[in-house]
Amino acid sequence: MKDFDHLMSVWQEQPKKDQLSVDDVLKQVKKGMSSLSNKLLWSIASMSVSLILIAGVMLFLVFTSWVTYLGIAIILITMILYIMMMVRDYKLIHGRDATINPTEYLQNLKEYQKNRAEIYGWMYYIYVIMISIGLALYFFEVLQSATRTFKIAAYGVTGAWLLFCTVYLRKRFVASEQEKLGLMIDRLIRLQNQFD
Repeated sequence: MKDFDHLMSVWQEQPKKDQLSVDDVLKQVKKGMSSLSNKLLWSIASMSVSLILIAGVMLFLVFTSWVTYLGIAIILITMILYIMMMVRDYKLIHGRDATINPTEYLQNLKEYQKNRAEIYGWMYYIYVIMISIGLALYFFEVLQSATRTFKIAAYGVTGAWLLFCTVYLRKRFVASEQEKLGLMIDRLIRLQNQFD
């Protein structure tokens, strides 16, 4: 009997797992997903405006070399593909309600996280390479009559900007987004485990 009382006191002294409030977790997840979907929507909108402007350059300005048109076409095709991937991700996370089917919602979040990691992984490098090729071909004619110093400056600034975006900004953005997604997924998993 004494051992049983000792065992009971040890069991009661065990720290209890902190229980998550369902409403709080769902509000936080909805707020976080709303923020991510709004950022994605703005990215789609700004990329679409850029696409229209670049298409306007291609259609309304006259270039003498087919290389320039090829460069612009490469940029347009690359942007269209990137917009399509962003629209796919937007559809995946927008308009989903975590309260209707939490398990499916959790799977959608995991799929979204995987898609975004893929987009900002090797696909981003392909995007940057294609944009760089397109810009180099475009600059071939546009900078033809420019001075050597201006050509070096134009290519240098463009290359430096692409490098800065690829090395510095992309890493910060990906880390921030993955951290937010990981936190939301972790909260939903902990909430799901409470009911299992």
